[in-house]
Amino acid sequence: MPYCKPLCACPTSFFGPAKTTRVEDCLPMMDSIRRYLSVRRVPWPWTRTEEAPNESSPLIPKGDAEPHGTTELRQVGTSGEHEPGFKEIHPHDGYSFIDYFLKYLLILSNLTFSVLGLLLLILGLWGLISKESFAQEKIGSIGTDPMLLLVTLGLLVTLLCLTGCVGALRENSFLLKLFSGMLLVIITAQILAVIVVYNIQHEIGNVLRSGMLVAMARYQDDLDLRFITDEIQSNLQCCGADTYRDWEINIYYNCSAPGVLACGVPATCCIDPLENGTVWNSQCGLEAQTLGEFTAQSVIFLGGCLGSITRWLEQHQGLIGTVVLVLLGVQIMTVFITTRLQQRIHWHKVHNQT
Repeated sequence: MPYCKPLCACPTSFFGPAKTTRVEDCLPMMDSIRRYLSVRRVPWPWTRTEEAPNESSPLIPKGDAEPHGTTELRQVGTSGEHEPGFKEIHPHDGYSFIDYFLKYLLILSNLTFSVLGLLLLILGLWGLISKESFAQEKIGSIGTDPMLLLVTLGLLVTLLCLTGCVGALRENSFLLKLFSGMLLVIITAQILAVIVVYNIQHEIGNVLRSGMLVAMARYQDDLDLRFITDEIQSNLQCCGADTYRDWEINIYYNCSAPGVLACGVPATCCIDPLENGTVWNSQCGLEAQTLGEFTAQSVIFLGGCLGSITRWLEQHQGLIGTVVLVLLGVQIMTVFITTRLQQRIHWHKVHNQT
């Protein structure tokens, strides 16, 4: 009896009818299907990611939506030879926990300082408007107004921090580069200022003396300078720049001036400006410049504020240096954080496009 080979129904196409043929003829196609099913794995529902990730989204790991690299699978066929097979996709690593932490730390810190900058800006504008510094007769002296310093500082801090906050939140490389560049300029300016102050420290006394005399000359006309001068004199227990007789520079306290303030000093120069500990005596310094030092020492402070300020700076120079170093360190650390965030954003954009 002749040997009959078994028959099988082997599909020759997905849409055509099945053709009955020998099993040996079906083996190559069945082996290809088996290899395809072994390579193509069905992911779990919680491991699936969007096929078209949005590049403008925050730091969300893109998972295996885009290939990071491919490795060829060489499989052994029925003949024992290696032949190229399908390519297995290896997803690239996502953002690490450190990246998330640094990003949101950058956002929160910039947002906080943006609010503080806005408060300084509003306070400065309120001071300028309330004093009518924009009036035609006062606009010439607005350059020396302390409120202008608050406005400038508040505007600079607000713009800088908002740039960093929005850049980190939207993962905008341009804003992050602008933020880090502006911060580097500020850091450089601060370092140069520290170097200049250190080199001209012997001239600091003259600068303080000039500023103190200007504040005393405009004591009655500028409420901000008046507040600063009163705080210095009352807290440091001093009077004038070098001596209490420096108040003669003021047109109201000059001995040739008309009025009750002539030859007097402000009440903050008095040793005990309060009567019975409750009532402020604003006239305790009247005609104090006409008194001799022996008599005046029982009424007002004889020492000038310049010496008190110099001693205070010498006593707290360690604290001042520490504060300056900490501020510079925080700013430099912010630049490094911003640079790392830029690198990670660029890395993900490059791999999402390939």
